[in-house]
Amino acid sequence: MEKHQNIFRFHKNSFLIAVIIFIVEVLIALYITDNFVRPYVGDVLVVILIYYFVKAFVHVPVWPLAIGTLLFAYLIETSQYFQLVKLIGLGDNHFANVVLGNYFAWEDILAYTVGIAFVLVIETYFAKPKNHLP
Repeated sequence: MEKHQNIFRFHKNSFLIAVIIFIVEVLIALYITDNFVRPYVGDVLVVILIYYFVKAFVHVPVWPLAIGTLLFAYLIETSQYFQLVKLIGLGDNHFANVVLGNYFAWEDILAYTVGIAFVLVIETYFAKPKNHLP
């Protein structure tokens, strides 16, 4: 009989990483007004935040989760190109504009890619599974 593995679970360390990155993102949004950290570092961090938040609740291998996260970020950025927020009638909604954004930029695509590359390096070379003794 095949062992069924539950895809849903809570991974405390991933959740803590996501919370810390979320706090950093909020601090960047509130207090940083430069032309590098806020736009680029923030975008690098946002895909890392999404990756670890999903990882906190869903047991998925590293590569599929990383690729899925990256594709999600690309989809959001593409929606900005087509001005989805305005198309669905939420152009005046501040929350929708913050979450979905409204300006497409190739630099954002690059930042998301760098963020996921960073995740893959961390997950592949530094987050080694612990050996379990019988």
